[in-house]
Amino acid sequence: MATILITGGTGYIGSHAAIQLFEQGRFNVVSIDNQLRSSIKALDRIEAISGRRMTNYSIDACDLHAVEEVFEAHPDIVGVIHFAALKAVGESVEHPLFYYRNNLESLVNMLACCEKYHVANFIFSSSCTVYGDIAVEELPVTEKTITTEAASPYGATKLMGERIIQDFIVSTDKVKAIALRYFNPVGAHESGLNGEEPIGRPNNLVPYITMTASGLLEQLTVFGGDYNTRDGSALRDYIHVTDIADAHLLALDYLMEGRNTAPYERFNLGSGNGVTVLEAIAAFEKASGVKLNYRVGDRRPGDVEQIYSDSSLAKEKLGWETKYDINDMMASAWKWQLELNKTKEKQQS
Repeated sequence: MATILITGGTGYIGSHAAIQLFEQGRFNVVSIDNQLRSSIKALDRIEAISGRRMTNYSIDACDLHAVEEVFEAHPDIVGVIHFAALKAVGESVEHPLFYYRNNLESLVNMLACCEKYHVANFIFSSSCTVYGDIAVEELPVTEKTITTEAASPYGATKLMGERIIQDFIVSTDKVKAIALRYFNPVGAHESGLNGEEPIGRPNNLVPYITMTASGLLEQLTVFGGDYNTRDGSALRDYIHVTDIADAHLLALDYLMEGRNTAPYERFNLGSGNGVTVLEAIAAFEKASGVKLNYRVGDRRPGDVEQIYSDSSLAKEKLGWETKYDINDMMASAWKWQLELNKTKEKQQS
């Protein structure tokens, strides 16, 4: 059985992709993840859902020698899905060098190993942040939308990462690549057994919502109430994490079956529906029956006003489309939070 290597395999999206790969039953899956922003407990959750145990190497993907040892230990690797990256916009503004070093050096190492060890298929976890701050008249964004200066160092690492891949692919005939530009992944596995588990205070909206609803955080701050949107809060294109995971598997098949029309392609992954932060809060309150304690605060540095996707190219070429809406996302996220709360109570008793 051939092997797929996932970097960031114990992280939020990586763990869901591992579950989907195991449930397909076509591949062995190994991971590189040093748990800088994830938990090794994800391995237990993946096994509980899929019945398969993923091998994880707790190494830093910025350590080229350590990464090479993984490739040497698994000569049957046929594809790499590169999730591993720091992703908090605000933190990237405060610590830009930390982000540039971690996100770009790890990418360069993975590409170098793909070439050295003849791994022909590479999927890159990119982001809608490559489009920068988009004018309303340019929405929804398509793959033809011009990428502009990123609004944060995090976004810049994704834009630079795509350029690195593009230049690399031009220089070699050994590797094909796809960049998946996804919008705002949220939600949890339908079982309620796997989801986003922030280390420390959350940076993303939905875990902030669920932790506030649980009483683990006192209050949620909505960053900005004076944007030019329906209700003044920032507008995003939220997409269920399982839909995101499915897209990576479809992208792998697309490359491995030789259906790609170029050595390097890019695809947007979004629902196509813009939802404001306040609308997301309302959807959560409806799904959970819990009234959320929140306040509207100042804008956060690095945030864009509004963005949502036209993902018709992914549907046309990859056969991908979303299955879950904002209500499903919030219901599954709350189910996961309740599972976390239950586990914590057991540990304390």
